[in-house]
Formats: sequence, C-alpha cells, structure tokens
Amino acid sequence: MSVPEHAEQSPRSMTSRVILSTPDIDRALSRIAHEILESNKGSRGLVLLGIARRGYPLAQRLAAKLEQIAPDFHAQQSTGQLDITMYRDDLRRHPARTPQPTVIPNSGIDGRTLVLVDDVLFSGRTIRAALDALVDVGRPNAVRLAVLVDRGHRELPIRADHVGKNLPTSSHEKVRVLLRESDPQPRVRGHEDCVIIDSPVVSDDDVARAPGTAGKRPRV
Repeated sequence: MSVPEHAEQSPRSMTSRVILSTPDIDRALSRIAHEILESNKGSRGLVLLGIARRGYPLAQRLAAKLEQIAPDFHAQQSTGQLDITMYRDDLRRHPARTPQPTVIPNSGIDGRTLVLVDDVLFSGRTIRAALDALVDVGRPNAVRLAVLVDRGHRELPIRADHVGKNLPTSSHEKVRVLLRESDPQPRVRGHEDCVIIDSPVVSDDDVARAPGTAGKRPRV
C-alpha cells in the first residue's frame, strides 16, 4: 500500500509504506476492547490511562468501544491521561520535551484494574517510565498494557497484554502512528488514521560495503 497523499514526508533516504489504515485501526481497537472485557470478566473496576501523547486518544477510543459493548462502563468517568516526561531515562539526551497534564478519573485508580494504553511498544522504556509515574498517582489492583503496534526489539522485560498488530521490524526502521486528534494535517480518505513504517533505502554502495560481500559477484 502506498503512503497516503499529504502524509508526513520521510527523508530521501527512506521509503514509506502504510501498514494500518483507518478501518484497520478501528478493527484492531474493537478487538482489543473485547479482549479487555474478556480478561477482566466484564467492565467492573476498569480504568484506562492513555500515555501522552498518542496513547490518550487511543484510550478514549477504546473507552467509547467498551461503553458500546458494556453499557455499565462509563467512558468519560473511567478514562484519563498519564504524562511520563519527568520519569523518562533519556531526558538528558532529549531535554526539550513538553510535559502534558496527567488527568486521573475522579474515581481514582486505587484498587482498580488499570489498562495503560500506548501507540507503539518498542524498547519498553516508555512503559517502565509509566509504571514509575503510576506510583505517584495511586495503587491499582492490577496493571495491564494495551498497544496498537508491537514492533519488537525489547530492551526491558515488558510484554503487552493486548496488541493491535505485531509488526516485525528492523532496528533501522521507524514506525509512525498518525491520528486525527494528535496529527491533524490533511490526509486522504481512509488514512485519517494510519500506521506508517519508514525503511532505509539500500543502495548498491551499501551492498558493496556490507561485510562479507567484497569480491562477490551479484547473482544473475
């Protein structure tokens, strides 16, 4: 699938392709919502916290789907946002991050089943920071993790409980999640929300410099 018109442009050395379109993301969130209810045996005690920045709109969408499936679940009263800026371990390298407000539902999170929601699970360091941040806002009975995309390459022993799509990637590739709430630039119909993977273009010179390829002739 080609990259949607008006999507964020990648450098010339990268090629981009769409992995999930708007309908794909909606189906993935619907499946995750059903999984959450099944694993919790209903909606009792559920709270969703989206990790700022793109985790929050995903949490809101999941909460809306939960409310449709289980009418006793109140989306607005059970959804919040968690900012992890000051808990990250890369602040020295990226000091210009702008903190977002942490918003905890009025019911709090103590004794509840908390579902952390994020867009991409990669090294696991974002989730580690989120768990540290939770210590300052309450003590849930259980913490589960829902992500739209799991791209692998974990650096910490962290696993998602609910995954929209497992996406095997190279460490040199970049996964971008574009949502209408957080990335409002115009995109073509059907790609208002999308997941894009940027891959480096491999040139003939790159192949020639690769270890073990010197003196080898290309196959005909």
